[in-house]
Amino acid sequence: MSTSDHKHDSDESLQEEVARLRRAVEELSVLNDLARSIGASLDSEQVMRTIVQRSLRAVDAEQGVITLVGSDSASDTTTLIRTQLGSSEHPKFHLDRALLGWMYLNSKPLLVNDPQHDERFRGVHFDASIRSILCVPLMVKSQLRGVLTAYNKKEARGFTEGDERLLAIIAAQSAQVVENARLYEEEKVLTKMKEELRLASRIQTDLLPKESPQIPGYDIAATTIPAEQVGGDYYDFICCDQNRLVICLGDVSGKGLPAALLMANLQATLRGQAFLTPISKECMSRANRLLFNSTSPEKFATLFYAVLDLERQSLCYSNAGHERAILVKARGEPLQLGTGGLPLGILEEWSYEDECVDIHPGDSLVIFSDGIGETVNEQGEHFGADRTLEVVRANAHLSAVALMEKILEAVRVYSGHSKQLDDRTLVVVKKM
Repeated sequence: MSTSDHKHDSDESLQEEVARLRRAVEELSVLNDLARSIGASLDSEQVMRTIVQRSLRAVDAEQGVITLVGSDSASDTTTLIRTQLGSSEHPKFHLDRALLGWMYLNSKPLLVNDPQHDERFRGVHFDASIRSILCVPLMVKSQLRGVLTAYNKKEARGFTEGDERLLAIIAAQSAQVVENARLYEEEKVLTKMKEELRLASRIQTDLLPKESPQIPGYDIAATTIPAEQVGGDYYDFICCDQNRLVICLGDVSGKGLPAALLMANLQATLRGQAFLTPISKECMSRANRLLFNSTSPEKFATLFYAVLDLERQSLCYSNAGHERAILVKARGEPLQLGTGGLPLGILEEWSYEDECVDIHPGDSLVIFSDGIGETVNEQGEHFGADRTLEVVRANAHLSAVALMEKILEAVRVYSGHSKQLDDRTLVVVKKM
């Protein structure tokens, strides 16, 4: 080899080493810049927007996206942030299911510079404007938690192995930060949910009567035992005049704050209608129409609505799809009060029926929510209407409070260690 050839090779080696060192310095600069930008932030959107922006500049791509994946299935995905650099005329791309499935199976970088003809994705239709794709995994404790994807290298030749290495390093450095940001966001959502539940519980408590009415000749008791989640059980006493007491117990659809707001709507509706008409079925028809027109289609409420006439000693009721109340007679067989119609809010127009029964001394009326009958034991069997009736019959001679406690005790014993899944609400009315 001549001296000139040796010098030429030496110059090329030196240039390659200089280029390698320059790339290393640039990579370190990118990583340091990224670390400073995202290290102190807990705003998940800002963190991921910064990661995408720095990544696109590092590999000179037109568009990028971070897609979070669930821990069990590639189908459980959320595109958390998309950032596009360059001309705004480019369409916004979503990570293709085939690409996501490949990443989920392989959990390693994927470089595709000819997506339309890549043998690994035969039969997959990519958008014609996608020229090149570079995907790298976001791994946390050996689990794929997300995918960082860059689209369309600005230079025509496509992404390089150097781009793949740099983006993989960025992903490795960013994965835990992304996970921390997401966990922080989840914590904020949980805190908000807890506050909504607290507010819903307060609304419910404020709507329920502070005490049972004191009426000569009657013994009245009521209670509600909420499940862990704020449910939608509601009961009320409305003194329309000196001779009429409206007693109602209902269960609105849903849980939490929406249920509490629907309960408030129902209470306002019933209190307004109770003073307009003494006829149970008319009140129910009007309340149904108002509820239908003021709520979304999935909202409804079951309701037992009764007017206790203190002068005539009678109870006129209408049951809108609720549990049948039990009237244990001092003489005669118990009655189960089911006359009425559909739950409120299902159809705009519905003609409800009502029924009147006489109330005699020694009679006991028990109104309850489905949280009583649908209580399950450790074998998954329901307490049921028959057991409820048996407990009421066996203890009908007791005071209203004592009878109520006997029912609740029987339900507690039956459920054993099973979790309470629904509110348990009772109203007991005894004629002295």
